[in-house]
Amino acid sequence: MSGHIWSRALITGGAGFVGSHLCARLLDAGTDVVCLDNLATGSRANVADLEPRPGFRFVRGDATDPEVLAGLPGRFDLVLHFACPASPVDYLRLPLETLDVGSTGTRLALERARADDARFVLASTSEVYGDPLEHPQREDYWGNVNPVGPRSVYDESKRFAEALVTAHRGAHGTDAAIVRIFNTYGPRMRTGDGRAVPTFVTQALDGMPLTVAGDGGQTRSLCYVDDTVDGVLALAASAETGPVNIGGDDEITMLELARRIIALTGSASRVRHVGRPVDDPARRRPDTRLARERLGWTPQIGWADGLERTVGWFSRSAAA
Repeated sequence: MSGHIWSRALITGGAGFVGSHLCARLLDAGTDVVCLDNLATGSRANVADLEPRPGFRFVRGDATDPEVLAGLPGRFDLVLHFACPASPVDYLRLPLETLDVGSTGTRLALERARADDARFVLASTSEVYGDPLEHPQREDYWGNVNPVGPRSVYDESKRFAEALVTAHRGAHGTDAAIVRIFNTYGPRMRTGDGRAVPTFVTQALDGMPLTVAGDGGQTRSLCYVDDTVDGVLALAASAETGPVNIGGDDEITMLELARRIIALTGSASRVRHVGRPVDDPARRRPDTRLARERLGWTPQIGWADGLERTVGWFSRSAAA
């Protein structure tokens, strides 16, 4: 966080996976936090341990409601816009809501940041690159996105949100930045959200076959949630506008990820190959040179340590 402590932060989607970790980190650093979430995909359980703490407030509300954003009392000096369904299961179930929060939600959050003279950070995604034709993906790559495909509600929501942030900064001088988050994993992911790590870990712990899409040769680059939070807050504390990629350097095939999780859990599970989703990206790895050079950020937690922590959390949650 570069030693920067904000006095008061608003986190939309703060009861979600990454949002809840941001809430905890900022609260630990002495920042008062307002967590806004409509609980469409987030969970109040994710912030339950924060609610008794002074300086934390949970508000159940929708980031697309002008009265909610404008009606939050006090002034913020940091606004982190993380409200959005982020897994295919969720955004395919909530397609219009996903588009709304990327458009209306982003606009309202920007307006609140401008009114308060706050630093604003948009949580964008590696999905803006689509099924990339460039590898690894640099921030100046425009992407290969199907605008009418099944994933388009998420991809185009985030691409529009990026355009909106850029336009708002140009028109009003809003202190706004864009972070493009790659595949993040760790504690508090939902078992049924459809993403690879929680799916594989849950299947392995239950002794079920690990369902690998296609031949399993498609790759992702995993980043443990603590490292992602470090990157987001480093960008927030900087003067950079972005977009800046934040993601892991360890590119791994889905088949190898499944095998690693089976080994880590000591499971007797085997791999079962299933159909591959339409427009599923073949390769995904960020070029993180900008983050290294401008923010001094590099991931610190390797896959073995990160997966071990994640498996431990899922094991404890299942036993609870």
